[in-house]
Amino acid sequence: MIYPSFDTLVEKVRDGAARRKVVAVVAAEDDHTLEAVAQARRDGILDACLIGRAGKIRELLAGLGEAAEDFRIVDAEDPAASARRAAELVRDGTVDFVMKGKVQTADLLRAMLSSESGMRTGRLLSHFALVQIPNYHKLIGLTDVAINIAPDLAQKKEIVENAVATMRSIGFEPPKVALLSSAETVNPKMPETAEAAALAELNRGGWLPGCHVDGPISYDLAISAESARIKGYDSPLPGDVDLLVVPHISVGNILLKALRYSAGAASAGIVVGGRVPIVLTSRAVEAQDKFLPLVIAASVSDDQTGIH
Repeated sequence: MIYPSFDTLVEKVRDGAARRKVVAVVAAEDDHTLEAVAQARRDGILDACLIGRAGKIRELLAGLGEAAEDFRIVDAEDPAASARRAAELVRDGTVDFVMKGKVQTADLLRAMLSSESGMRTGRLLSHFALVQIPNYHKLIGLTDVAINIAPDLAQKKEIVENAVATMRSIGFEPPKVALLSSAETVNPKMPETAEAAALAELNRGGWLPGCHVDGPISYDLAISAESARIKGYDSPLPGDVDLLVVPHISVGNILLKALRYSAGAASAGIVVGGRVPIVLTSRAVEAQDKFLPLVIAASVSDDQTGIH
């Protein structure tokens, strides 16, 4: 399926879901977080369990014109206690994903990855983003721009597996995958080119059935069929790629920020590879930047999360 925009994905989640997903919001006493969650609830995308100081949460909901009885509110004395309670809900299988509120990322992940949470699956956690680029015809995936700093070949393999599984769960079938580098040839001085070539060869042997994986490939060839034609690059990817895999976090961070701040792109991401997705947004961003990751997490199927 092709999603031309985030609006298309929102419609799919709102109209096509068999049931509303449930998000556990950790340290929910944050107005922008509550605004995003309330919007998603009104849109029929999810239901929410708000964990934190109950009185403050009710006060903020009232300020937003929301009725507290529309949400499940779980009292917790501080962010660490909120995170531990969310971990219990993950373990019990009563929530579909977790969202960061007014809590430090390290404290949230510590609770989520504790032995008590059941979050660990034995897989690497990685970040997956969807990006809406104004001059590209569909949403495009990008990984990993936030979690793994300099992944080796084995870690890159898991990062790709996480992203492909997530995309398939959302409805991209089959995803076309580009392993990005600065050139299309293997250079011994650039290990990422050899790793990309190794993964592409692995896929030719049946690693990700139904997916076409190319690499190393430069960004211009992946995104532009005309550039590939001029350079004589023969592949079904150029101009129709679904997933961009960066060699390390610096490339991903710079690429995503360049697309957002210079090309007018919109983006949203989640952490995948655990039992349930985790929405990790900055506490400084506004409600819309928190809403879109909720949509992505809610669009991931039950088969992908492994619960219910």
